[in-house]
Amino acid sequence: MTRLLNYFFRGLIILAPAVLTVYVFWLIFSTVDKWMGLSVPGAGIAVTIVLITLFGFITSSVLARWLISFVDGMFKRLPLVRLVYSSTRDLLDAFVGEKRRFDRPVVVTTSADGIEKAFGFVTTEAMARFGLEDHVTVYLPFSYTFTGVIRIYPARNVKPLDTDSAELMAFVVSGGVTQATSK
Repeated sequence: MTRLLNYFFRGLIILAPAVLTVYVFWLIFSTVDKWMGLSVPGAGIAVTIVLITLFGFITSSVLARWLISFVDGMFKRLPLVRLVYSSTRDLLDAFVGEKRRFDRPVVVTTSADGIEKAFGFVTTEAMARFGLEDHVTVYLPFSYTFTGVIRIYPARNVKPLDTDSAELMAFVVSGGVTQATSK
């Protein structure tokens, strides 16, 4: 009976992530297809990718940059819209934009005795505007979610890591169970 139970759990560990991944992507694809009224599975995602890429190409012109700058300024002046727009834009810029912020992985000493440490990413190195000349801002992601918290630490408590940012983020988000990928 124990052997059957072990086989069951081994099968569950292998099947559950694969089935959940396939289901989530199927749900996303079918929802986008339904929104666009397309009957070919996956066509909505393909059309969306093409449209976003085309929009990116078009916005690289001088006239489009002026228009985007105008809309950007307008959104940043509207009280409630500013909060949603700026937060979304900053988050996307932090991960994939020209101003990437999660590209400096660090380990932070969080306790006075030096025993407790945390993985994070330096997001701001100049804190002088707040009167904290020798401090840096570190984003500490939470496990099993894509949220986190920022903390301000003395620069001496922050040590850069020689590792890939995406690999460190995957390690933290997985709760420390993700295995390192070999390059």
